[in-house]
Amino acid sequence: MNKADPFDENEPSDEHGGESEETLAERSARLEAEAARLTGTLHLGENLDENHDPLAPEPEPQAEAPPEQPAAADGEAQARIAALEAELDRTKDQMLRAVAETDNARKRALRDREDASKFAISSFARELLDVSDNLRRALGAVPEDLMETEPRLKNLVDGIEATERELLRSFEKNGVKKIEPLDEPFDPNFHEVMFETPGSGRPPGTITEVIEAGYVLHDRLLRPARVGVAKDDGGAGEQPPPTGPGSTLDTEA
Repeated sequence: MNKADPFDENEPSDEHGGESEETLAERSARLEAEAARLTGTLHLGENLDENHDPLAPEPEPQAEAPPEQPAAADGEAQARIAALEAELDRTKDQMLRAVAETDNARKRALRDREDASKFAISSFARELLDVSDNLRRALGAVPEDLMETEPRLKNLVDGIEATERELLRSFEKNGVKKIEPLDEPFDPNFHEVMFETPGSGRPPGTITEVIEAGYVLHDRLLRPARVGVAKDDGGAGEQPPPTGPGSTLDTEA
């Protein structure tokens, strides 16, 4: 038997050389399979990318995009939005109306309270008007010639006049004012006509006499002034100018 040539290429240089080459091939296949399993790039027989690092961490999964809404869902959403906007407009309108009504009620309450404060003494002041009228009648009933000859009567008249002034001053402090509209135009809101005076020489409707004075509380009438007014005579005492032929001729010569 011939000895094997140690330099023959067809013969293995090591008795375990064949087994070493086989082991390396199996190891390479095993590593490739493990790398494919770790990276998840080998699917359905696809080969692993040569440039891919088998030891790199796996990429995070990408979030899937939400599915597109169908056209019917978009229409329903638009209709729902329109309904909500309409309901919001109605709510705003109701809120504005409620605020306006509340403000009006508050103003009415304030006005009623002011009126109650201003005109609370109406009945009491109206009762005192007769006292003022009687004082004025008492002063008018005293003859002037007796006041010059009787000093005691003059002192009495002075006391009555002082009482009347104090009463009128108290009226003014509480908003009560006296109305004596002599020679003023007639005003039906504050005056009451008792008679008409013809031939007074004043414009018609002018007050010629005050029978009884009137009173107002702030801007509200307590009692109208009873007056007499000038009558409209209609020009009965005047002759109309001539209008016939020759009326414009100068007859003075």
